[in-house]
Amino acid sequence: MGMQAVLQMIYPPQCLSCDAFVTSDFGLCSRCWRDTPFIAGVVCDGCGQPLPGGEDGGGPLYCDDCLRIPRPWARGRAALVYRDNGRGLVLALKHGDRLDLARPAAGWLARAGAAILRPDMLVAPVPVHWTRLVRRRFNQAAVLSGALARAQGLDHIPDLLHRTRRTPSQDGRDREARFINMAGAIHVTPRHRDRVQGRHVLVVDDVFTSGATLAAAAEAALAAGAAEVSVLALARVAKEV
Repeated sequence: MGMQAVLQMIYPPQCLSCDAFVTSDFGLCSRCWRDTPFIAGVVCDGCGQPLPGGEDGGGPLYCDDCLRIPRPWARGRAALVYRDNGRGLVLALKHGDRLDLARPAAGWLARAGAAILRPDMLVAPVPVHWTRLVRRRFNQAAVLSGALARAQGLDHIPDLLHRTRRTPSQDGRDREARFINMAGAIHVTPRHRDRVQGRHVLVVDDVFTSGATLAAAAEAALAAGAAEVSVLALARVAKEV
């Protein structure tokens, strides 16, 4: 019997979200899997919002928000809807120091982003201001982007983007106020500008809400010479369809 099998007999793998035993490491039990709203089926090509209907018609479809609001990025996806256990997993990573969630989350992100991932992509996280980084000790978006890049064999620059000012919390702000709050707050780190030139950049975040933060990040990459930007989030606040 191999050492791994012995260890699993002594310490059976447990669900990522509860204490239930599961058959393999980094898995969800059947109840937690059922309560985790993975995004599947027809989605908006711009932001990953689930769309009604079972067929995509062979071409890209867009939600009302993406038709109404110009997006600086080309395509976007998200792995989970930000509710129920999807919200719980994001908060566990962000505030509960559950860095072990990065490995399965990378798989969920890869599956959700299969249509937009390219072998020549440069992956970068949405940055946090250094004052928040000191308090939180890590950037959850960088944890996710690093795990995804390693799993997919993509170039990763965790400090490609930086926040030039500490923006107030987006909580409680309407859509317009969120975009105003983020305007001009993110730039490409000067020493990495040459690496952005002509590249397709994938910006990764933990939660997509209005898209204001991702828009600021995408605009910064494009201003530095990126050929194109796509966005990928672990979870998104989605409208009911």
